[in-house]
Amino acid sequence: METPFFAAVYAAVRSIPSGRVATYGQIALLVGFPRASRAVGTALALCRDPEVPCHRVVDRFGGTKPAFDTCGTGVQRRLLEAEGVGFLPDGRADLARFQWEPTRAE
Repeated sequence: METPFFAAVYAAVRSIPSGRVATYGQIALLVGFPRASRAVGTALALCRDPEVPCHRVVDRFGGTKPAFDTCGTGVQRRLLEAEGVGFLPDGRADLARFQWEPTRAE
């Protein structure tokens, strides 16, 4: 059963354009629960809807998560790179260049 919170998270994540990333905290803030970044992570971990681009959500440092590596190492990074997201030498998504800004026109 999908909760209203989960539905709001999924709607926000669907809004992230290809080639951009958002952080768990950013999504929590967008859905009105600024201290619920872990709950956002839970919602995304439980998501089974292929229309929700969960791979576009990274941690506050731009780090990818091992939860995406169930089919092999580096799956989330490969998905993001295929969309044009750049990474820093230490393996984090380059938030300065690729973080989604919902109020900015793409």
